[in-house]
Amino acid sequence: MSKEASKKLRKQGGTYLKKLRNSAGLTQRELAEASGFKYYTFISQIENGYGRIPPNLYKDYAKAVGVNLAVFAENMLKFYDPYTYKCLFGPAPKKKAAKQ
Repeated sequence: MSKEASKKLRKQGGTYLKKLRNSAGLTQRELAEASGFKYYTFISQIENGYGRIPPNLYKDYAKAVGVNLAVFAENMLKFYDPYTYKCLFGPAPKKKAAKQ
């Protein structure tokens, strides 16, 4: 996978994570505290595609945003490790084209 494609997936993952946080009604600081991050600024980095959630924090992160852990982990694989995702689940579903 190219570096650009990897960046694009991380950015998409960040958008997904920001939507989860907003849906849960949490600030970045609240989410950091609830999910085990030492610095709340790391949540911003993740949401902007500059970082990744360490897998050992998936459980706490999913719980904090109110998402089933298996669903959360599957989505993180799709964004962070698309090759493993494809091995386990097949090709990632394509987004529907916007109606014009």
